[in-house]
Amino acid sequence: MSDTEAVRDCNGTILADGDSVQVIKDLKVKGTSATLKRGTLIKNIRLTADEGLIECNADKIKGLVLKTEFLKKV
Repeated sequence: MSDTEAVRDCNGTILADGDSVQVIKDLKVKGTSATLKRGTLIKNIRLTADEGLIECNADKIKGLVLKTEFLKKV
């Protein structure tokens, strides 16, 4: 993977499969009444074909797709 295709968090840190990230802003989850609060830790992320998105599971919400601009690597 070259630098142009690298998946990066809000601070520009490169993300990889299996990394842990933290939410930097409260996010409402479409289709549920749940909200991901700022500071929520999400473990074991999976990269997608789109470099601006990752797949993950958080607390009681399975199959989330989040934008990397709202995440920072822990």
